[in-house]
Amino acid sequence: MGEREVVPGAAAGGPISHTIFRLARIHRLIAGRLLREVGLHASQELLLMRLWDGGPQRQTDLGAELGTDSAATTRIVQRLEESGYVRRVPDPADRRATLVENTAQGLALREHVERIWEHLEELTVGEMTPEQQQTALDCLLRLECNLHTGVTRE
Repeated sequence: MGEREVVPGAAAGGPISHTIFRLARIHRLIAGRLLREVGLHASQELLLMRLWDGGPQRQTDLGAELGTDSAATTRIVQRLEESGYVRRVPDPADRRATLVENTAQGLALREHVERIWEHLEELTVGEMTPEQQQTALDCLLRLECNLHTGVTRE
């Protein structure tokens, strides 16, 4: 393990938050490198995962699930559509709405993305024991819950 980064003075009141920021940054960087091997950018695989698990979905619902605004979701869908991984079709239940669905090419990516995420997990946990991994997961889930609770209170 490398040396701990010195927390900048302005972040001294938030060493956990500063570490989460650095961890998220490097995790996203590595994920992006791995995903480029199959022609994807970070976040695109998350949208595909939602479609693989839930089938065709409204673009607005995908954005809400991913926590992205309408413009960001549109960009992700457009790029995936240009690559031939998804297509937009009218929602038969509501002509004003659009559904996003996988194409055969998008479905074929699933196995590759699953392998990438397994590799990313291996890189992330390193030599941690299963017990340490569970403790880390429990802590991260607690932190996520804390933040969700804080957002809903504001």
